[in-house]
Amino acid sequence: MKILITGTTGYIAKRLVPKLINAGHNLVCCVRDLNRIPDDMTHNKQITFLKVDFTDIENVIIPKDIDIAYYLIHSMSAATDNFSDLEEQCAKNFKTLLQQTNCKQVLYLSGIVNDATLSKHLKSRLKVEETLASETYALTTFRAGIIVGSGSASFEIIRDIVEKLPVMVAPRWLNTKTQPIGIRDVLNFLEKAIARKEVYNKSFDICGPEILTYKEMLLKFAEIRGFKRYIITLPVLTPKLSSYWLYFVTSTSFNLAKALVDSMKVEVIAKPSDINSILDIDPSSYEVAVVLAFQKIEQNEVVSSWKDAISSGLFHDQLSQHIQIPKYGCFTDLRVREVHDEAYTMDKIWSIGGKNGWYSYNMLWKIRGYIDKIYGGVGLRRGRTNDHYLEAGDALDFWRVLLADKQEKRLLLYAEMKLPGEAWLEFKIAKGKLYQRAVFRPRGIWGRLYWYSVLPFHAFVFKGMINNLVN
Repeated sequence: MKILITGTTGYIAKRLVPKLINAGHNLVCCVRDLNRIPDDMTHNKQITFLKVDFTDIENVIIPKDIDIAYYLIHSMSAATDNFSDLEEQCAKNFKTLLQQTNCKQVLYLSGIVNDATLSKHLKSRLKVEETLASETYALTTFRAGIIVGSGSASFEIIRDIVEKLPVMVAPRWLNTKTQPIGIRDVLNFLEKAIARKEVYNKSFDICGPEILTYKEMLLKFAEIRGFKRYIITLPVLTPKLSSYWLYFVTSTSFNLAKALVDSMKVEVIAKPSDINSILDIDPSSYEVAVVLAFQKIEQNEVVSSWKDAISSGLFHDQLSQHIQIPKYGCFTDLRVREVHDEAYTMDKIWSIGGKNGWYSYNMLWKIRGYIDKIYGGVGLRRGRTNDHYLEAGDALDFWRVLLADKQEKRLLLYAEMKLPGEAWLEFKIAKGKLYQRAVFRPRGIWGRLYWYSVLPFHAFVFKGMINNLVN
């Protein structure tokens, strides 16, 4: 079958695409930015790419011979306050394009919406579901609660809390009940529902077999990991304070923290249905989902992470708009060293950041990350999804990867930290030499004062970094 995929670079789609390819389907993958096509998809003959921004579909043409389509566009961590309007607009535009094709079924992954007092994000998901309904194709909606898998926002937040805090003073919403589901089961539902007429024009809540409070999830997670943890819940933490608590304790952005707190106050328990028997799926327990997630982490095989979504940081443009480093009105720190072992240096460059560190004065990098977090930035806590692999669009501590080209021997990063200006960090090997270039384009007088205030640190931080990259 010919299948249209939206949200191609997102957490769910990056895991669903390989399953659909292995099943023999041909895919049309929609991307906003052609520079963000994952490397493992680029040369696959079963995939064609289509540049589409669903907020503006002028001059966009979808192939008419589409059989199935997946709507996997969400704005959970979007910085904008009008995310609901944006989600509805995207859904309307998607529907307009799909109704001009031969598409028979659209599959949409939403959130469980069985409470009268829904959060803003769950209300938005429900509105999208209503918008997607059409007389020209059948809509199948799967509604999930907490998704447990390596790299998922929920999983990484729980992991941060459990691994960092032996004793937790937590908000009372930790006693809210939910019904988590493993990422592998979510993908099975999405794949097995293709062209199944029993699920046409219907919505189903999908879930694991257990109903747990968030507190029970944290304690069970700790038990699986071999930690002893204590949790004290307090009624005095307001939603705003709870959001700050999540923001500072975990790697999440403040916007995502606010959205999660808003959602976590509402019980998310699935309505019973016969979907498991229809599709012959037996969802795994929470414990099994956590164990499987850590198998991927320990094998360094995390396929996708919420942190790599553009909305996880402060960067909201297309990569191509920043890939050309400006030449005028900028401050530059350029350092050059002879490369003795090119393979060694390339490996070091492609492994930079995250738990591997920045090869020079890591404590100063951490302090800069803490300062950034205090001022509302992303800090260093996002780390990196894979210890030794990078591709355009990846989050890398408080940087965003603009270009990762091993053939060109060039890695280009764009700063997502809070700055009075814009910053780039480039590594490039040419003619036996490593060129390390930090570029800062200041914004006003504060930008210039910032550059001169950090200039003394560059003398030894950047010098030490390039020396360790070649030695």
